Amino acid sequence: MQVGVHLGYQNLRGESDMEFFRRETQLMVEAEAMGFDFAACVEHHFTDYAACPDPVQALSYVAAKTKTIKLMPAAIILPWNDPLRVVEKMAMLDSLSEGRAVLGMGRGAARREFKSFGRDLADSREIFDEAALIIMDGLETGIVKADTKWFQIPETEIRPRPEGWSRDRAVMVSMSPSSAEVAADYGLKALRFSQGDWSKALPEINNYRDTFKAKHGKAAPPFVISDFMVCFDDKDKVTEYTDKYFSAQFLQVANHYEFMSDHFKSLPSYATYAYMGQAAEARGGAHNAYKDYIGGNLIGTPEELYEKHLQRKAMVGDYEIIANFSFGGMPYEDVYEQMKLFADKVMPRLKEEEPAMA
Repeated sequence: MQVGVHLGYQNLRGESDMEFFRRETQLMVEAEAMGFDFAACVEHHFTDYAACPDPVQALSYVAAKTKTIKLMPAAIILPWNDPLRVVEKMAMLDSLSEGRAVLGMGRGAARREFKSFGRDLADSREIFDEAALIIMDGLETGIVKADTKWFQIPETEIRPRPEGWSRDRAVMVSMSPSSAEVAADYGLKALRFSQGDWSKALPEINNYRDTFKAKHGKAAPPFVISDFMVCFDDKDKVTEYTDKYFSAQFLQVANHYEFMSDHFKSLPSYATYAYMGQAAEARGGAHNAYKDYIGGNLIGTPEELYEKHLQRKAMVGDYEIIANFSFGGMPYEDVYEQMKLFADKVMPRLKEEEPAMA
């Protein structure tokens, strides 16, 4: 199993943005020394929810400070970015990191971000589907060209020329039935965020695997799960930190994506976000819904985390993890403590596991 760290850049600690951004980015550098396989960071804009407007630029800094860890924007939000520039940036990151870059792509879900970029949330499915093909073809061939509804790009050679790219090095955020189908159709590894009961995601996961095999004649790769993680030896501390910091994180998620709004109901391609809003409403509001949300994430002592992982693996099959330890305003000394404990006591057991039977 591949295990990584996922940085969300949530500034709730009262630090200046400049100081916070440096300290958050440093976690990806420290992850290599702890033995993590890859580092990932989000793209989000304009608020404390997640203040990382250019994950590729952040990862270029990490590339200069590390030697082996893989580097993945998780994810570049394609409706907000020119596909030609995405190909150029990923080629540069791959060159600087000596082949350690992994392409992560998503389509976004927050109206406030789409509005500032002059895009409509309702168009995200079409824009993503077109841009993803342009970007992947550009990385594989070194040539970018397009004549589609959303993009007109004359045939353009990329410099520095990308090398060694295939769809095995690309990951797509897949949080809806339509996204899972696109990921399978395009031959991409799927990334899912833990957002509740994993049994409810099984139809999408199984359809992804079935479609992938039918389209490409081989089994789908293990998908990636992004977990918000709480990991301490002390059970009381796990409970305390979950109640204090995970609830703060969930409120940020709910507010940023407007879970309590009904606008997702008119957007079938955002079915998962509509479900989250319905779950929150059923429990009396976003503040009281966080227990449903934490149920899908890995939270507990090291032994409890491993047992929860085994239960999840028995349900969903093989998967990889990118763990977010820094959220909700948690002090950085506690973030480091969690990362180190997980790396020492949980990660070795994950990495030595045999793959599950298909």
